[in-house]
Amino acid sequence: MSIKNLMTSEDVRRTLARIAHQIIEQNQVIQDLLLIGIRTRGAPLARRLASLIETFAGIIIPVGTLDISQYRDDFISPNLPPVIHGSDIPASVDGKSIVLVDDVLYTGRSIRAAMDALIDQGRPRVIQLAVLIDRGHREMPIRADYVGKNIPSSRSEKIQVRLKETDGIDKVDIISLTERQSLKVS
Repeated sequence: MSIKNLMTSEDVRRTLARIAHQIIEQNQVIQDLLLIGIRTRGAPLARRLASLIETFAGIIIPVGTLDISQYRDDFISPNLPPVIHGSDIPASVDGKSIVLVDDVLYTGRSIRAAMDALIDQGRPRVIQLAVLIDRGHREMPIRADYVGKNIPSSRSEKIQVRLKETDGIDKVDIISLTERQSLKVS
């Protein structure tokens, strides 16, 4: 196994500032905006983006957390039910511009699950997607509106995003796994 650093703490900070500016530019009616982070690392990223938007535009954006556990189609074990942590959506999604936030966009299955979970909450006007890393390998016709960094990767590699809120450090690494290790990950 080999580990290569892709983003430092400063890279993550700069990237989120850029994404926040892009969200402001794309959404003329920023008052109708709602940021929703996908549990686990999408939630702190959404909170950081909202804080940056408040700093840059002077507007407080509501932030929610979305638990997609029961919407996933790729359970680790079909015999074990998913662990549900619950969602926390601070306002109605009806008629809102929603920005879903996640750390890594890979196959698109998590985002599809998030959209299903979100639609169960109501009918947003529009759903946009912001991700820190887009690594490719889509299995669903999903693309991000805001991408921090495109990282071409092989399926035998893993992107590891670590954030201060969950891991004590801001850092993004790519981990190259041996063939035997990649079989365990898949």
